[in-house]
Amino acid sequence: MYKVRVILDTKEDVIRTLMVSENNSLENLHFDIAKSFGFNGQEMASFYRTDEDWNQGEEIPLFNMAEAGEGVSMATCILNETLPNMHDKLIYVYDFLQMWTFYVEVIEQSDEAVTETKMILSIGQIPEEAPEKEFKAEDLSTDLEEEFDDEFNDFESLDDFDFDNY
Repeated sequence: MYKVRVILDTKEDVIRTLMVSENNSLENLHFDIAKSFGFNGQEMASFYRTDEDWNQGEEIPLFNMAEAGEGVSMATCILNETLPNMHDKLIYVYDFLQMWTFYVEVIEQSDEAVTETKMILSIGQIPEEAPEKEFKAEDLSTDLEEEFDDEFNDFESLDDFDFDNY
């Protein structure tokens, strides 16, 4: 049995803790999470592997998207293989148009048998609309200008440089 804590990425605390079988697939977990937050589970979704600092890694999509069928999908990933250790984490994104984003973490493991998923903790209500996500790259242009500014002060103009000498 796994206890899995699922936290919606919002300003207000919206948390669900689920007891699930460690033999469930990520597809089962997808439907369990969707149901626990009041969704029907019919939208596209993906899990993303992550490190301990929640940095997003490899995607595990709902459906196998590989042309030859060798890619991973939620149906082929089993919980105890995908999340073998306590505090293993995944990022879960539900409905790519709305971008509902959740943090999923294994908070307890035991030998207790669970036949069906149970929600054992529910905190907060899901907002009417998904929080707006801001995807913005870090502005590195000023850092690069400062970094190279000092080294190339002698070459204000390439026209002043005599390329024939080389």
